[in-house]
Amino acid sequence: MTPKRKSPVEDIGRRARRREKARDDPGASPLRGLGVFGMIGWSVAVPTVGGAFLGLWLDRHMPQAFNWTIALILGGVALGSFIAWAWVSKEANDNGSEHDDD
Repeated sequence: MTPKRKSPVEDIGRRARRREKARDDPGASPLRGLGVFGMIGWSVAVPTVGGAFLGLWLDRHMPQAFNWTIALILGGVALGSFIAWAWVSKEANDNGSEHDDD
């Protein structure tokens, strides 16, 4: 069986709808990727650096058998990674729901 061919009028109408949709919703800017990259970087860097400073202060004022700085740097990396993962997951879900009309 051969597939049913669409008439030229249907084809033109489909193309016109696609062009109108592309014009009305051009999509994300190419610069948005830099913003995402920056957001992920900051969400990991801030807790990590904060943990390092807090760890240095705790090492001076409350010495323990373990090193507070290393422990809190690792904690900051873990927290920052979780924040970045949650943000990327939310963005992926938001963007996926916008393009379900295709």
